Amino acid sequence: MATHAAPQGYEIKAEGLTLAIVSTRWNERIVSQLNSRAVARARELGAKVDQYLVAGALELPVVVQECARRYDAVVALGCVIRGETAHFTYVCDSVTAGLTRIALDESTPVGNGVLTVDEEDQAWDRAGGPDTKEDKGAEAVEAALSAVVELNRVRAHAPRV
Repeated sequence: MATHAAPQGYEIKAEGLTLAIVSTRWNERIVSQLNSRAVARARELGAKVDQYLVAGALELPVVVQECARRYDAVVALGCVIRGETAHFTYVCDSVTAGLTRIALDESTPVGNGVLTVDEEDQAWDRAGGPDTKEDKGAEAVEAALSAVVELNRVRAHAPRV
C-alpha cells in the first residue's frame, strides 16, 4: 500500500494560510468522509478553510482554478469508480491533467484527493474512516499546505543577480 512510502516526521506550520477544499457530490458517502478528514486536518494545522461543492469530477478544475487565484492552496476531493465503459479513463485523465495544469499556471499548490478506484470498497479503504488503510483527504491537505510553506520559503529569497 502507498501508506508505507508516505512521508512522515515533518511538521507543517499552516497558521494564517488559506485553503479551499472543492468536493464533488458523486459518491457522497466516500467524498463526505474524505472532506471531513481534510477539513479536520487543515484546522489541526492552523489553516483557514472554505469549502465548495461541484457536481462531479469534471467540474472540479474550473472551480479549483478560480480558488487557486484567491487562496494559498486548494484541495480537490472526489471519487471516480471504474465502470464498464472508457468514461472512467477519460474522466481520470482529464481531471488529473487539469489539476496539474492549474497548479503550474497559477503557481498555487493543488492537493489531488480524487480517488480513482475499481470498486467502492477500495475507495472506502482510502477515505480515512475507522479501520481504513489510508486517509487521502488528510494527505491531500498535508501535500498542498507543505508545498505552500516551501513556496513561501523560496519566494522569501531575493532572486540571484
